[in-house]
Amino acid sequence: MELKITDSNFEAEVKGSDVPVLVDFYADWCGPCKMMSPLVADLAKSYEGKCRIGKCNTDENPKLVNEFKIMSIPTFIFFKEGKAVETAIGAISKNELEEKIKQVLA
Repeated sequence: MELKITDSNFEAEVKGSDVPVLVDFYADWCGPCKMMSPLVADLAKSYEGKCRIGKCNTDENPKLVNEFKIMSIPTFIFFKEGKAVETAIGAISKNELEEKIKQVLA
């Protein structure tokens, strides 16, 4: 299940998570973001219990956009033990995204 990540719940949902977290920074108007959405949803189901996957709407959460210097969307940031450890920018294949998840989980 995908989490909704916001400025107000980021600390609890991401930094406080006991498993790695992938955050998809997106916007509703972004074509590549819409293209990635079903892939992200599939991965959220596949990795349930091993990795949490959440979405952060960049239009609604300016604090996180500034904190992580999001310049392009979609941007995927992988967090492990509350720290950003890996980033992917743009529309990428499901395999590429899954490989990054596996690296973070290793």
